[in-house]
Amino acid sequence: MTDRKAQLAANLAQVEERIASACAAAGRKREEVTLIVVTKTYPASDVRILHQLGVRHVAENRDQDAAPKATACADLSLTWHFVGQLQTNKVRSVTSYVDVVQSVDRAKLVTALSAAAVRGERELGCLIQVALDAESGERGERGGVAPDGVEELAAAIDSAPGLRLDGLMTVAPLAGEYAGRQRAAFDRLMEISSRLRAGHPAANMVSAGMSGDLEDAVAAGATHVRVGTAVLGVRPRLG
Repeated sequence: MTDRKAQLAANLAQVEERIASACAAAGRKREEVTLIVVTKTYPASDVRILHQLGVRHVAENRDQDAAPKATACADLSLTWHFVGQLQTNKVRSVTSYVDVVQSVDRAKLVTALSAAAVRGERELGCLIQVALDAESGERGERGGVAPDGVEELAAAIDSAPGLRLDGLMTVAPLAGEYAGRQRAAFDRLMEISSRLRAGHPAANMVSAGMSGDLEDAVAAGATHVRVGTAVLGVRPRLG
């Protein structure tokens, strides 16, 4: 086993232990939570090692880094998630390799994603990114739609050809009433998810929690956690 593979295997084991413990503490089954490894800024060689170690979900946030990496790993059975703010001029490229866009936050993006998905004869999963720090009707600094804009955006996705409404995503806010209160933030996201599922039962995916707060996300009920540093560590970055 190479040094890098051994390092990643050890880190993955620690993260797995954290998720399993969090599930046990919350009275949840371990299989209720899917680990997404955020491979942004790390090379395709790491993605290949992660696949060897059993990882099947990876996430990226910049098309210019992700596109060549996805091409280099096209032979692997992976589900690719896009988690960064997405500009419409990058949509055509992104939809050629990702399976789920977790950062849908405006109607214009829905329109662009739909057109690209139809053109590529693909079905694209979409998560609405919720900005818990946003004022009513505005987007937070990290992107996202305010809670009161979720239903309108959900309806747009639901009616858009080539798109599938999968659920919600959030990043623990740095400002506002939930700053430093990750568990409260994730509980709030679950409330919004519950309302969404009343009208869209299949939209049951809730992506929340990262390396520093995955336990809070699992406790709140998240179905997916996005972990980067805790798995990949801190090492020289790409370009």
